[in-house]
Amino acid sequence: MIILRTPKGWSGPREADGHRVEGTFHAHQVPLAVSRGNPEHLARLEQWLRSYRPEELFDAAGAPVRDLDPLMPTGDRRMSANPVTNGGLLLRDLTLPDFRAYAVTVDRPGRPDASATGVLGGWLRDVIAANPDRFRLFGPDEVESNKLGAAFEVTDRAFVGRITPDDEDVSPGGRVLEVLSEHLCQGWLEGYLLTGRHGVFTSYEAFIHIVDSMVNQHAKWLKVTRGIPWRRPIASLNYLLSSHVWRQDHNGFSHQDPGFIDHVVNKKAEVVRVYLPPDANTLLSTMDHCLRSRHYVNVVVAGKQSGPSWLGMAEAMLHCQRGLGVWDWAGTHQGEDPDVVLACAGDVPTLETLAAAALLREHLPELRVRVVNVVDLMRLQPDTEHPHGLPDAQFDAIFTRDRQVIFAYHGYPWLIHRLTYRRRNHANLHVRGYKEEGTTTTPFDMVMLNDLDRFHLVTDVIDRVPGLGERAASVRQRMVDARAECRAHTREYGEDHPRITGWRWPATP
Repeated sequence: MIILRTPKGWSGPREADGHRVEGTFHAHQVPLAVSRGNPEHLARLEQWLRSYRPEELFDAAGAPVRDLDPLMPTGDRRMSANPVTNGGLLLRDLTLPDFRAYAVTVDRPGRPDASATGVLGGWLRDVIAANPDRFRLFGPDEVESNKLGAAFEVTDRAFVGRITPDDEDVSPGGRVLEVLSEHLCQGWLEGYLLTGRHGVFTSYEAFIHIVDSMVNQHAKWLKVTRGIPWRRPIASLNYLLSSHVWRQDHNGFSHQDPGFIDHVVNKKAEVVRVYLPPDANTLLSTMDHCLRSRHYVNVVVAGKQSGPSWLGMAEAMLHCQRGLGVWDWAGTHQGEDPDVVLACAGDVPTLETLAAAALLREHLPELRVRVVNVVDLMRLQPDTEHPHGLPDAQFDAIFTRDRQVIFAYHGYPWLIHRLTYRRRNHANLHVRGYKEEGTTTTPFDMVMLNDLDRFHLVTDVIDRVPGLGERAASVRQRMVDARAECRAHTREYGEDHPRITGWRWPATP
């Protein structure tokens, strides 16, 4: 190794305008502010550039002189053809186990409960085992916390330092790269992808923001290289965000921030994808799709806590392929125009929306309710704005042209408005989501703090469906009272009311 230590700004102007440049911070700025009105600076710039003796390097036409030809790389040593700098040339598909074999058997909607990431962990374990030379799992000390600990059944955390008897699942050859630095995990994974391999970055949702600027640059690189013919596509940059905003029961407000989605959506449409699978089976289908994809930034948000399983695997696969769809079994008066549409995106919003639908079915059975679940958030945009966007006619058919839409969303509610502002029925779209209200509290108290709870969703329906307010005043009062009762219960006992923790989707309509 040869180490050359030079002053900052070496070979440039040593001073300018009375300031020392070489070896100071001025060298990192514009050392010479050249303009037509400053001939002295212009002359110094010419002197500086001529100091490199370009006449010795280039001929009159600007081409390198022939003496330099032997220095130019040829064949696969050229940057465009070198696998080290064009990892897509080395990319091999993953050997992926059939995710359907890991499915949760759903007896009926909502049964049984399962941890989505816990189920996924078994599949990722076998992905690691089947791809010992081209797949790694990255995480800032959160692989076990995010319920992906099954990975340690077949591999360890990579560590090349001194290993003590108290260390667990640690070895130099481990396939899990885990360190409490999101920056390092991001950099490692980017380098891994750029050299033709595959990976998943798992993190707490709130702290993935630490790499905002890094994913910016990667997304921009993906966008630009799509137009370079010799650049071969690389595996997608996959984020799995768990320990999300709605289930920070012990960590509280500091760990509650779903805004990474907003940040990613700002990037170019052809390179970003956002998925909000509502249960374990849809998460399995989603992650299989993400690991097969190329040249994207995929953001998947899924809960680690045990929650309802809504769809069997066959239904989950179809639902993920559609990206969003009507859940007829959850609505009422199938085949008829709805009076109201209840939409949802995210596991906790889906739970609260279905609980609200059940309350409406119980207390207002004449009301025609349609339930729509969104897995692929980009389906909400028009097809003119995003490759996954729904054409206006399809969007209108699902969300209607003129009925009230109550949308329960995982993140900040204004993002849904941003994605749908061109839609015909946007004026009737009312979004509930996280509005920066949080603390260390119970799961249901969290949704109440942000007006995303089932009782509030029912009152939203009553307040917004024309003519319903007068007829359903007593039902509305029951919802307000039930909400107050649940809140009082959490304050007195430190846990959610049994009517919440024991709630299940009704066995029969």
